[in-house]
Amino acid sequence: MKKIFFLFIILIGVKYSFSQGVQFGIKAGADLNNLTGITFADKFTFGYHAGVFGQISLSKTLSLQPELYYSEINQDTAAGFSTILQLKDPLSKIKLGYINVPLLLNIKPSKSLALQVGAKYGIVTQNNVTAVGANVKDAIKNGDLSAIVGAQFYLANFRVYARYQVGLTDINDIGNRDKWTNQTVHVGVGLRLF
Repeated sequence: MKKIFFLFIILIGVKYSFSQGVQFGIKAGADLNNLTGITFADKFTFGYHAGVFGQISLSKTLSLQPELYYSEINQDTAAGFSTILQLKDPLSKIKLGYINVPLLLNIKPSKSLALQVGAKYGIVTQNNVTAVGANVKDAIKNGDLSAIVGAQFYLANFRVYARYQVGLTDINDIGNRDKWTNQTVHVGVGLRLF
């Protein structure tokens, strides 16, 4: 009986929260990624992302949009990458997986458009770059902070978004070498579930 009562209270709380301007949904899309630095090829490569979002209304024109999603980066390396990092085997492409946690401020000049600004923290979950230099295990730092600007269009329960994310953190973890930062063009579709 206590479990049923507790579940009932939770359901009432969730219903009340969502009636007060809280939304939840899923999202997926494509990323164009570029790792800057002389040890990487100067071009954008394709990746993907998938996850969830929330939206908390603050007023008719402002809302907060926290998200949680996984993304993957596949970047070509430049000549000398393997030598500089003292890799056991030559590596022409690196692959990184991230769990990303952005927080966006939506500014709605109209019912169907929101301008977005915010920040994102990414945590590396997959890294195929391992250097063998003195006291160096991983060449890529485990975390990355980025600034975000973009726009989101609302179509019924769907939203279409395009954002530019620029890394504020040097993710090079091998000392005084080259500075590496992420740049991402992040586009996709979200579906509001409730």
